[in-house]
Amino acid sequence: MSNDRSDSSARASEPSEPSPSPALAALPALFAEESRVRAFAAVALGAGDAARVARVAGLSAKETAGALRRLRDQGVVASGADGRLVVAHERFRELARAGRPAPAAARDLAAEGDDGPAGIVVRTFVRNGRLVRLPARWTRKKVVLRYIAEQTFAPGVEYPERTVDERLRAWCEDGEVDHVTLRRHLVDLGHLRRSVGVYVRPAGSARAGTA
Repeated sequence: MSNDRSDSSARASEPSEPSPSPALAALPALFAEESRVRAFAAVALGAGDAARVARVAGLSAKETAGALRRLRDQGVVASGADGRLVVAHERFRELARAGRPAPAAARDLAAEGDDGPAGIVVRTFVRNGRLVRLPARWTRKKVVLRYIAEQTFAPGVEYPERTVDERLRAWCEDGEVDHVTLRRHLVDLGHLRRSVGVYVRPAGSARAGTA
């Protein structure tokens, strides 16, 4: 009996997996219907009105109207400035951002109960695994940069510049700092060492306090 209670408590304390946004979860069902897939493909190929979509997709007028209505409702097809049907690429970018996980191993220090000076600084400038902005004070900036380096790169592992940029872009999504600036700061502080396009995080990078 007590073991059951212990197991239940342990499961309750485990963090739950983030659920996808409703719009993102609806995409598979949206494209599960063949007529919608064919209509969407026709628009992507340049069919700018319902009649052309019907011809290109090989659909009846009724099928085309129903498919386009659902595609518009989900925001993946829209009318351009000239009134022609177009794929709403920005909508897909929004859905991609919504479905993108936080950077690997990035955690909110508040969940860990770290109320020390470093934890307070990180919680202020890092939200949901994203860097909101860098602190103006240099000592605090070093704390945030060290945290990002430790959460993003394993010591001693070689990372090509492309991989470094991909990982740092995840931190910079919708923030005020671009990944190139972030990478430069990490190199300047010694959290990353660069050699012929390859980056390595040293095994013992300096730990900075707050002031």
